[in-house]
Amino acid sequence: MQIGACKIYLRLPENDTLKGKRSVKNSMAGRIKSRFNVAVAEVGDNDQWRSLTLGVVCVSNDARHANEVLSSVVKLVSLGHWDAELLDYEIDVFPALS
Repeated sequence: MQIGACKIYLRLPENDTLKGKRSVKNSMAGRIKSRFNVAVAEVGDNDQWRSLTLGVVCVSNDARHANEVLSSVVKLVSLGHWDAELLDYEIDVFPALS
């Protein structure tokens, strides 16, 4: 069993409130969860209005598949129609405990 983890760093240039940030986050997380069957959570920059850090995790029996799923998530986020700019991302795939 392989665990894939991705951290996505976003900038929200047009956002002025935490409520607006939450709206973008919820819309993005809902679309990612329904399309890729992964877990999504805000993992950083909780009090910053114009930055959002998302964590995305998937479990697979193949490391290559986990990497492909997370790469597809990053592609969706970068091409999405949210008021968000992809700054950077990190993908790690590692074996689960036996």
